[in-house]
Amino acid sequence: MTLWDRKHIPLRLSFRQLFFPVVLVTLLLSLITAEAEAAMENYFLYFPEPDLTMTPDNVRLDYEDVIFKADDDTELHGWFVPGDNTNPVVLFFHGNAGNISHRVDNLLRLNRLGLSVFIFDYRGYGRSQGEPSEPAIYSDARRALAWLANRGYKKESIIYFGRSIGAAVALQLAIEKPPSGLILESPFTSVAGMGKRHYPILYRLLGWLVKDQYDNEEKISRLKTPLLIIHGTADSIVPVAMGQQLYSLAPSPKQIYLIDGADHNDGFYLDEDEYWGTWKTFLNQLN
Repeated sequence: MTLWDRKHIPLRLSFRQLFFPVVLVTLLLSLITAEAEAAMENYFLYFPEPDLTMTPDNVRLDYEDVIFKADDDTELHGWFVPGDNTNPVVLFFHGNAGNISHRVDNLLRLNRLGLSVFIFDYRGYGRSQGEPSEPAIYSDARRALAWLANRGYKKESIIYFGRSIGAAVALQLAIEKPPSGLILESPFTSVAGMGKRHYPILYRLLGWLVKDQYDNEEKISRLKTPLLIIHGTADSIVPVAMGQQLYSLAPSPKQIYLIDGADHNDGFYLDEDEYWGTWKTFLNQLN
């Protein structure tokens, strides 16, 4: 018998002989895929830091240290900075890197407008426990809103403010639980859109492993809340065209403020008078 003949002998295996190898390979692939999905999401989306580098004390702000529980009992951490009780409270959703301690300057400037602010860390960030994911962070946002409701704040006196990935969280919550107003700064269209822009080859090959999509482009037409979009024209991370695309898809009432020359993280530093003046105008219109 030749080698060629041996290769073409029909291989007959019983169901039992096939079953266990197939199950084993399936389980191994499942484990590899799960680890790969987590690795890809960490690579593309989440850059948490555990250590708090400062607190509102460093800029002489009164604040309350807040510990609250997520729906699955994950412990979450935030700060409540009180302002003028006659003004709205801002529920602040930060970006995908660092933690709440890197937003203290922003808290100070919001407080100067007379606004109370509740900012919290998503799970996996700062002192918040757990691991971040899109469904889990949405759940954390709901519990943060519930914390404000337990303090007596009604939706008519709450503003959602989200920056970058926080804009996606704020938008999702605004669709579910409409606030008085919604401010989105440097919002992106979707994770897929960002992946194709920044990692075109890698994302086309491995993007299917990223489960968290934060698809603002698909969602924003369902918004029923007055909207302000803020975006830097020189944003090197989220192109201004993405903010403009979301603005075009959003229902009225809406407005957009483009900060000439601003990058992703320096909008409220570059032209403070105009930036915070835009906030004041928007808040006055809500009132």
